[in-house]
Amino acid sequence: MLLLPLLGALSLSVYATQSDPSSEEETLRYLQQFGYLQKPLESDSEDFSPEEVQEALRVFQLASQLPGTGVLDDITLEKMRQPRCGLEDPFNQKTLRYLLLGKVLAHADIPEEGAVHFDEDELWTEGSYLGVNLRIIAAHELGHALGLGHSRYSTSLMAPVYTGYKPNFRLHDDDVKGIQALYGKNIQTEEEEKIVTTHVPTSSPEPTPNSPIPNPCNDSLDAIILGPYGKTFAFKGDYMWTVTDFGISPLTRIQALWKGLPGNLDAAVHSQRTKRTYFFKGEKVWRYRDFKLEYGYPKLLTRVLQNIDAALYWEGNQKIFLFKGEGYWQWDEYGWSNLSPNPKKISSLFTGIPPHLDAALTWKNGKVYFFKGDKYWRVNKQLRVERGYPLSKAERWMQCRHFD
Repeated sequence: MLLLPLLGALSLSVYATQSDPSSEEETLRYLQQFGYLQKPLESDSEDFSPEEVQEALRVFQLASQLPGTGVLDDITLEKMRQPRCGLEDPFNQKTLRYLLLGKVLAHADIPEEGAVHFDEDELWTEGSYLGVNLRIIAAHELGHALGLGHSRYSTSLMAPVYTGYKPNFRLHDDDVKGIQALYGKNIQTEEEEKIVTTHVPTSSPEPTPNSPIPNPCNDSLDAIILGPYGKTFAFKGDYMWTVTDFGISPLTRIQALWKGLPGNLDAAVHSQRTKRTYFFKGEKVWRYRDFKLEYGYPKLLTRVLQNIDAALYWEGNQKIFLFKGEGYWQWDEYGWSNLSPNPKKISSLFTGIPPHLDAALTWKNGKVYFFKGDKYWRVNKQLRVERGYPLSKAERWMQCRHFD
């Protein structure tokens, strides 16, 4: 993170009174952590401008029901220090976690999983101002598990900030409208006096004639990622599937999970640093938080060549690697990166890896893998191909068995 230029921009443009550097640093971390300050791949600038910082602060103030001055004052700082949920604010657009003074109270899985987990070290209470109210936290996390994001209304159940126990808590109108938008309203007709509910269809659309169903045992990959919630997702054509230690899941249309995302991708990568997933196709990039397309996407790629081959996130330097032909780029999501039209040679960094890759990823064991056709390569800490590789993707990853 380019901290010094950012601090300069903040102190020159948006701080109302004399402040200590720690408060400025705290503010910038907050604005970046919860999505108000972002450095997109397609940006040409090297750091945040004073105008960007001021606008980010103004948006936060408006979302927090404070005067939108764009000036950092004591009231704004106090608001940032309140206990809150760890999910990025959707009105600007992390994991679904509720934070209390830096502690994780609970978190919810994606709607497809539907699980909610609670921290057993907390003092969970009901009907008391002591401890943490179980009912309110549980209802908030169930809202996330059902697909709701955060509300900009401070009295809403889905507000990002936890404000403590409320004896007569009721759902805000924004909560009701949000869940109805996802699952429909309950309608009672005067004639029949019965409830009619509208259900969201769960079946995937039928394949089109131009979209053949891929065979994971025979076909190459378009992309593979260690994605949201630690799951491994593989992509081919208009379809995706998950890869586990016990085999693969049934194939599913990509748009059943990532709404608005086309098929036949060039590459994909999930950043463990920012929890964002990037998908590349042609001259465009799509960016998702979990399974929701972020505002303003897709966007045109302006800093790298189009039609890239593969991408991966490397934990060694917390950067995203983009591969095309015989070359690669390194991209820092939070800082300036040299993305010249002439990338470095893959062979200059990853010894033994072929050019023109199909896919790549850093997996949950921390190892880096490259895929091409039915072959895959794994590199060691020195970024050299390990002994015994390449191996069969179909046999080892898709757990396909061929019998003569």
